[in-house]
Amino acid sequence: MSYKIAGIDVHKRLLVVVVADAAEEEPSFEGRRFGSTTSEVRHLAAWLRERGVQEVVMESTAQYWKPVWLELEPHFHLHLAQAHSNRAPRGRKNDFGDSQRLVRRFLAAELDLSFVPAAEQRAWRTLTRGKHQLTRERVRVIAQLEALLEEARIKLSSVITDLWGASGQRILRALADGEDDPVKLAALGDARLQCGPEQLCDALTGQPGTVHRHMLACHLERLDLLDRQIAQIHRLLAERLHDHQEAVQRLAQVPGIRVDAAHQIIAEVGVTASAFDSAAQLASWAGVCPGQEESAGVSRSNRSAKGNAHLRRILNQAAQAAVRTQGSRFQVVFRRLVPRLGFAKALWAIAHRLCRVAWKILHDGVSYQERGALLSPQGQKRRIQRLMKELRHLGYTITPNNPAPATP
Repeated sequence: MSYKIAGIDVHKRLLVVVVADAAEEEPSFEGRRFGSTTSEVRHLAAWLRERGVQEVVMESTAQYWKPVWLELEPHFHLHLAQAHSNRAPRGRKNDFGDSQRLVRRFLAAELDLSFVPAAEQRAWRTLTRGKHQLTRERVRVIAQLEALLEEARIKLSSVITDLWGASGQRILRALADGEDDPVKLAALGDARLQCGPEQLCDALTGQPGTVHRHMLACHLERLDLLDRQIAQIHRLLAERLHDHQEAVQRLAQVPGIRVDAAHQIIAEVGVTASAFDSAAQLASWAGVCPGQEESAGVSRSNRSAKGNAHLRRILNQAAQAAVRTQGSRFQVVFRRLVPRLGFAKALWAIAHRLCRVAWKILHDGVSYQERGALLSPQGQKRRIQRLMKELRHLGYTITPNNPAPATP
């Protein structure tokens, strides 16, 4: 019985396509070139349907595969191969050869295929990754702002923790508006600041010029814009995930994982993590488990393999927060591992545990149960109130009585 498979080598301006019958012992290939514009990709889809193609495997670098995938997705079963798994021998590479090799290695199960989620989850990823880029830009602008203050001989960052906190914003906006009296500027600081009025006044004694004030105003305007855009994306993401708020709440109960991190984890792995059959498979895909580099019976390295960079970042940040959570099981394990592994490896072990816990919570629908030292009732109450406030701010409905948690 005929079963047609197409292989597509995707480039920025060119698509090289071959079609073969998988039922043949020695498949013969029919090849053709297409452009990468919308009309050409639609022509490609029609050409593949005419030949009765049922599966399509494509190889691409960068983001050039996305328009092709979106056009073919309604009509065919698609696979995206990682480029390194279809590499040709040096000196024997050509476009049609790459496409044919793509089909042969796919039929032999020799390709490393990428996980491409459904359209809804891809939209979540677009939002979370876009928000992360804006957050990185915000950090960069604050660093530039601090460098500008140092050039103006204003040592504000030496006496307050957060330049963009409430006190810092009031002082910076007054500076940008032309105020140069350090006493008046120091009076804008909150009374709860750890530095005294005299120390704050001394730090604000500088010589900002016209250029410094103009650039400061520009930085403040950019920070206001970035804050608005980040807040808009955060609200839009909460609206998109409103139907899955129960999964967000369960994930946000884990020490080190707040609502924002829960959104990002769900965007990367899905609401139920159904694409991963086990916690170990998810940890391997994320790249937070020990790797294997063995030859001639000798293990040369156990360095973690490259995985999903976005999920690795989230888990690493969550691990750093989890080990600082008083009374959590993660803090207990971290303190036990540090003397033997060192700080970096012990933290990576906590990220691995968090990955496995997240898979259990999402895949099996259970809730997190803390098995570390018990927190004080006041500490537990503050943590619950903080989580409920954050969830309500995003429009989620809080259920007062949660089902009995299962051990992850």
